[in-house]
Amino acid sequence: MQFRVYYEDTDCGGIVYHTNYIKYCERARSELFFSHNTLPSLDTCGFVVSAIDAKFLGFAKLGDVLWVHTQAQKLGRVQILLRQRIYILPTQPHISPLPQQQPTQDILQEKSCIFDALVRMGYVNVATQQPAQIPQSFVDILATLVPNF
Repeated sequence: MQFRVYYEDTDCGGIVYHTNYIKYCERARSELFFSHNTLPSLDTCGFVVSAIDAKFLGFAKLGDVLWVHTQAQKLGRVQILLRQRIYILPTQPHISPLPQQQPTQDILQEKSCIFDALVRMGYVNVATQQPAQIPQSFVDILATLVPNF
């Protein structure tokens, strides 16, 4: 999923505020379900983040176009582990239109990766606050996140 960095995303120096990288990852996870015409929750159950191991490898600035790449590392019955990386996409100049297709592997080079996170999420019954089994329809959606590069 791609995002453009807007003024509201930056600090006084024009650099993306650190918590926004986590927000971009959350949006990409939600958009995965929206793109399959469903919400990331059913009835009284939904995903909750239990841990994030985040590494800030660089920074984005106003006008940059970012790509959030999400891979499933582990898919369990009640828990998943996702790796989410944020890349700066090459655009010249920063005011050019957003690219309309997914970037290729050669574009997503390690040098353009500015954020790398492991996100552990559990599926829980919100009413009882107990773990719940991830529905098969959600497992099918998450299975599309297998590493491809």
